[in-house]
Amino acid sequence: MKTLGFSRLQKQKSGGPEGELSASLRYLNMRYTMPTGKAKGVLTDIGTEELAHMEIVATLVYKLLEGASVEAIKAADLGAHYADHGKSLYWENAAGVPWVAAYVSATGDPVADLHENLAAEQKARAVYENLLCLTDDPCVKDVLCWLREREIVHFQRFGETLMEVQDFCKQKKFY
Repeated sequence: MKTLGFSRLQKQKSGGPEGELSASLRYLNMRYTMPTGKAKGVLTDIGTEELAHMEIVATLVYKLLEGASVEAIKAADLGAHYADHGKSLYWENAAGVPWVAAYVSATGDPVADLHENLAAEQKARAVYENLLCLTDDPCVKDVLCWLREREIVHFQRFGETLMEVQDFCKQKKFY
């Protein structure tokens, strides 16, 4: 697959439901309802790192589009995007559907929300694995592998946090 065509698919990680924008906003929002300082800290740290991942994905897309002619952009089926946004990144999924706030869910229940985060990290890992299958560019693969590994680490941290929150919720509360 040509690298330019890959940029359309890479946008999925910026503006799709499993994208970095959705993850960062979800985690930074959920931190307020966590019952322990450690849980709040984990959500703050991972949410902030997801913001950095957005920058990495944006840079990757910009680099893939850098120097591309209008003909190459049209050939990569990015003509509609170019008409509205030029070579700028726009928060949308690979099909061109704009990002929506409905991608960010939160129940206010720390256990339910942490389970949601565990699932989100696994979905993000799966999308990165799918994207790895769509490129043969070694530099792009290196970036995608690193991002995929960070999703695995986030999954592990959320698992540890879930156990800590469940233990806290089992404790007898004295008022």
